[in-house]
Amino acid sequence: MVCIFLVACQNHYPPSGKMIRVERVVNGQTIEIADRSLAVPILEPIRLIGIQAPDIRQKPWGQEARIELEKLTLGEKVLLEFDVQEKDRFDRLLAYVWLRGKLINEFMVKEGLALAGPDFPNTKYMERLINAQERARLMGIGIWNPTQPMRQTPGQFRRQNLKQ
Repeated sequence: MVCIFLVACQNHYPPSGKMIRVERVVNGQTIEIADRSLAVPILEPIRLIGIQAPDIRQKPWGQEARIELEKLTLGEKVLLEFDVQEKDRFDRLLAYVWLRGKLINEFMVKEGLALAGPDFPNTKYMERLINAQERARLMGIGIWNPTQPMRQTPGQFRRQNLKQ
């Protein structure tokens, strides 16, 4: 009998960061939190690192992604884990979102609700996201469903619809 053990080389340190309540879900890749330290709390957008959810107008996938992220996170206290780059070009905070030990960024990809997309230099969980995408693709889940696949990436969809 021959036994083969496969071991991943990724570190498994518990995530650390900031606990915060999700106040609003904008789309399948952006949530909003409120800064309660201010006299009048202001909603601040948080972009989930490493995923590209369908545009909200990309039917039916954009709405499905937003609804699922909302079901998971709205009103919940989540852990925001940051990586190398703090903000994107739109001044949104960039974070990995954890809920009760589950990496929400990975969940969205695994369920076929978003694509894994490199966000260099933020690559801490890129291997996990790519593996989740491969699983969803092979299983034909969500945007990978062979009877109704998503034909354009979110970026392609946005570029095409800006011209109109």
